[in-house]
Amino acid sequence: MRWLAALALLATPALAEGEPAGAFDYYILSLSWSPGYCALEGDARGDKQCDPGQAFSFTLHGLWPQFESGWPSYCRTAERDPSRRETRAMADIMGSAGLAWYQWKKHGRCSGLAPDAYFDTARRAYGQVRIPELLARLDRDLRLPAEVVEEAFIEANPGLAPPMITITCKAGRIQEARICLTRDLGFRPCGADAARDCRMPDALLEAVR
Repeated sequence: MRWLAALALLATPALAEGEPAGAFDYYILSLSWSPGYCALEGDARGDKQCDPGQAFSFTLHGLWPQFESGWPSYCRTAERDPSRRETRAMADIMGSAGLAWYQWKKHGRCSGLAPDAYFDTARRAYGQVRIPELLARLDRDLRLPAEVVEEAFIEANPGLAPPMITITCKAGRIQEARICLTRDLGFRPCGADAARDCRMPDALLEAVR
């Protein structure tokens, strides 16, 4: 029925492309569990962040401008694209220059910031969130409810509360911690469409390499 189709469209988050830069409500700081990424994708790509001894735990996946419902992407901006030097400089927390370039193209342009300011903002956001110590040096594989990872972040970060963080899973593994931030990088509740908590009772969390 037509009214059912219309309802379905209204219930779907607005995924915009080509929005004007700078028009957004808050950020999502997305932190990727590097050992899980490596097992699913990075090893097959020969990604250097997956080499033994790199000791990556939660890396910066991206800083994503967000609407209260939905999110912009591939925005129109008058700002220049980043140089190779600027994207390479993010590899220490993102794992690769290629990811930094992709995140700029899809999300960074939507911030309304120049590349250097966007990457600086992303680095500050990443630096102000404390990765729980036991996770940062995890030396063996674990199976645990995703909510345990969420609780560890909340305990390690005063002011962070359950409505402000979501833990996602992929292929039975802990995938990401997503933390919602104001435009000034303070903790804030996530929009309803951003809450994608993994409900698995035994998600795999691989050891740091």
